Amino acid sequence: MGVDAEYRGVRRTPRARRVLVATALVCAAVAAVPQAAWADPAPPQRSLEDVRKEVESLYRKAEAATDEYNAADEQAKLQEKNVSGLARKVADAEKRRQEIEDRIGELARSQYRSGGLAPSARLFLAPSPDDFLAALDSTRRGQDATRRLLAETESVKEELGRYAKAADERWKRLKEERKKKEAAKKEIESRLDAAKKLESRLEDKERERLRKLEEEKARQAQQQWLASDAVKGLSLKNSTGSATDIGRRAVEFATAQMGKDYVWGAVGPDTYDCSGLTSRAWATAGHPIPRTSQEQWRQLPKVEVKDMRPGDLIIYFSDASHVAMYIGDGTMVHAPRPGRQVTLAGAGSMPILGVVRPG
Repeated sequence: MGVDAEYRGVRRTPRARRVLVATALVCAAVAAVPQAAWADPAPPQRSLEDVRKEVESLYRKAEAATDEYNAADEQAKLQEKNVSGLARKVADAEKRRQEIEDRIGELARSQYRSGGLAPSARLFLAPSPDDFLAALDSTRRGQDATRRLLAETESVKEELGRYAKAADERWKRLKEERKKKEAAKKEIESRLDAAKKLESRLEDKERERLRKLEEEKARQAQQQWLASDAVKGLSLKNSTGSATDIGRRAVEFATAQMGKDYVWGAVGPDTYDCSGLTSRAWATAGHPIPRTSQEQWRQLPKVEVKDMRPGDLIIYFSDASHVAMYIGDGTMVHAPRPGRQVTLAGAGSMPILGVVRPG
């Protein structure tokens, strides 16, 4: 509809016509502007600190899932041993049952060969008193043997029933642990993929800056820890001398692994995760400890931070999802996370949950 038609019936002065024309030109100009020019502005680019926090969170969640995976793996191996042991017991019990049935069959065949008479009937047909007494003794022994065989048969049947029930329970638990293990594996892979994708979007210079930012945050945390009341009384000079012989061997093993890659679920000899390193170190030193950081925290004796000595294990984060080995002088050795290698770091560079002492 034209401008004049739209305003048909309105008295048009020259000035009114000029206003109408100007208005039409403005509307046409506005309509010609691309819609993109009116779109919301693009969201601001994320800071490197935000990226650092998200990457750290993803790796932390992956490490927590790794502990769940390791725990499920340990339980699955235990259940597999239990099932295997029960299978051997069932096989032995079945063999005994077959032997009993064979002996019962032999008794039946013996009775058949004697004419099918019951032992008591043959007893009263003895030709003489001596034969009667001999037959009586033989009959009693046979009856005793028969009762023992029958009792043994029932016992073996009950034993087989118990084993079958136990095996069924073990299989159920094994399936549950395998499900937990698979779920944890998917969780780990999902978190690691997300972290890698996030890091892959960074330029080489940004990745280097990100690494330095991580190191700076760890350095600041270590300084705050050293200045805290938690370490008052902790010797930070020549503290390696306070280690026990077995603790020193554990430290020597752990530090000898420096430079080897972190791989979740690994216990060496070429790659490790955090608890894989500590458990392998203490096992090599001659004192096996639980496999996971959470079980190490739960089962091993706890000591105060100010009293820790080389070889003690430092448990990190509120969920006990990371562990390192204290080596003295305020320093620990650990397998940090995927993409990193076994290395030394400040003992207070992460939030400490507590300290445990193997041996």
